[in-house]
Amino acid sequence: MNKKFYIGDMHIFHENVLTFDHRPFFNMQDMIDSMITYWQNTVRNDDEVYVLGDMFWKSTNAVDICRQLPGKKYLLHGNHDKVSPELARQFAGNYDTLYIKDGKHNVFLCHYPVAHWRNADYGAVHLYAHIHEGRDSRPFVEYVRMMRQRDLPYEAYNVGCMLPYMGYTPRTLDEIIVGGNAYYQQIWNDMKSKEV
Repeated sequence: MNKKFYIGDMHIFHENVLTFDHRPFFNMQDMIDSMITYWQNTVRNDDEVYVLGDMFWKSTNAVDICRQLPGKKYLLHGNHDKVSPELARQFAGNYDTLYIKDGKHNVFLCHYPVAHWRNADYGAVHLYAHIHEGRDSRPFVEYVRMMRQRDLPYEAYNVGCMLPYMGYTPRTLDEIIVGGNAYYQQIWNDMKSKEV
């Protein structure tokens, strides 16, 4: 049975991201080789992978890399994606936003975090990227906490590859939900300890 996987903010060929995200690679080639290996060890040819934007910084060699990544790939456009016609053909679909079904879950996909999406109050999941991990992500994590304090499910998770629960690897929705909630709890506990 085929699986669905998600990942975002790979930033292949973006040298500055190694420092910006504190990525644990020696150099860009090490990052590229590692991410290809992680993908190949996780995804089968009949699986689906939704890439939530910023896959490539430049399109140089992007087609060659895409061809090494198994699975039926869908791209949700990010602010850095420059998709040539040849690169676009490597994906089963190219979208700005997309609603899909993954098991029992309705899932809204967008590169950017969205405050409210269709059926958010009824358990629909929102997966996003763009804000990486750190200063830019904290206000959205705080917003998730405030919405959940109102007894709303507010299932919104960052699938940026650099997040600890992503590990530079495409992940299933179940893995993201478990890892994302543990990540949120850790941040909320840190925030609470600083308030004391």
